[in-house]
Amino acid sequence: MRLHEYQAKQIFSKYGIRIARGELATSIEEVERIAKELGGRVMLKSQVLVGGRGKAGGIKKAYSVEEAVEKAKEMFGTVIKGHVVEKIYVEEMVEIEREMYAGLTVDRTSKGIAAILSSVGGMDIEEIAAKHPEKIAKVTINPKWGLWDYQLRELLINSEMPKEYWRDVSSILKTLYGIMVHYEAELAEINPLVATPDGLIAADARLNIDDSALFRHRDLEALRDFTEADQTEKVAMEKGLNYVKLDGNIGVLANGAGMAMATMDLIYLEGGKPANFLDIGGGASSEVVRESMNLILTDKNVKTVFINIFGGITRCDDVARGLVEALSDISVPVVIRLAGTNEEEGRKIMREFAKGRKNIYIVETMEEGAKKAVELAR
Repeated sequence: MRLHEYQAKQIFSKYGIRIARGELATSIEEVERIAKELGGRVMLKSQVLVGGRGKAGGIKKAYSVEEAVEKAKEMFGTVIKGHVVEKIYVEEMVEIEREMYAGLTVDRTSKGIAAILSSVGGMDIEEIAAKHPEKIAKVTINPKWGLWDYQLRELLINSEMPKEYWRDVSSILKTLYGIMVHYEAELAEINPLVATPDGLIAADARLNIDDSALFRHRDLEALRDFTEADQTEKVAMEKGLNYVKLDGNIGVLANGAGMAMATMDLIYLEGGKPANFLDIGGGASSEVVRESMNLILTDKNVKTVFINIFGGITRCDDVARGLVEALSDISVPVVIRLAGTNEEEGRKIMREFAKGRKNIYIVETMEEGAKKAVELAR
């Protein structure tokens, strides 16, 4: 789950990382009021869950209340990388002496947390690495031991960080690491971290939380912004289903993430493209199967559906009963493969149901099913 900049800044500020004064606006009137309260010289920052807002015109400077109002009128309703600007964070303009970068992210290769520091900032970390490789440093933190002082010194020296910032940058990195661990984040980033006459300030903030950890952080779960999410994914989340929309035309329903991934791979191998990833879990009931099918078919791009079930905890006959209910009024071609616990009972139910229906295809193997699904989608 990605947090908006203003949300991440609220958390960073709570833990002692300095931010500029600011407030969220959802209307021109609010922009005007906030700009007045901040003295007129403000930054207008579109709150959309994408990177590169500045280059896309999503961040503007205003040197008066009147200018802030005019620029806000231009910004509200614009589209940045497919996201409509409905919220603007109005923040006081600060005097920037230097821009830097500080971030932490999960490093799955090293099975640790990568701490990245650069004495330059204000651009994507990839761009910093390409343009200023000598000014970027990285260390891997073992979560078992945490962030050590010697690692901080290594980051400061290798990033060519000016010594006058060492103490404050070290403190910010320690705090950022604490936030990342506490909230079980996948990414915690300040870019740019700016030097001002009054000290270091987080001019921007990013905090991405692991979805699987949200049940331990209900306060953050309440901050989730669904306005920019695919509505089908929103419905799936509310129903507790693991659904991800893709850009293909073959719907996929499988039990278990591994089975779903293998099914998608086979579809790709046969020259097709899956329309979604949908894992109904290891013990899904017939009700869950029915809801899952209905969810897949809300995608108008779906031309056929491949249902691949290996019965373990999930019994094939239970799945079949759910499919009978879900498919009774469905005209889209559906390929079904049932194997494992009670597979014969499940197949028998589906064969009876398929009699007289030209859109139901029962197959024996995954490979046969993927090939048939791709053929039907064409």
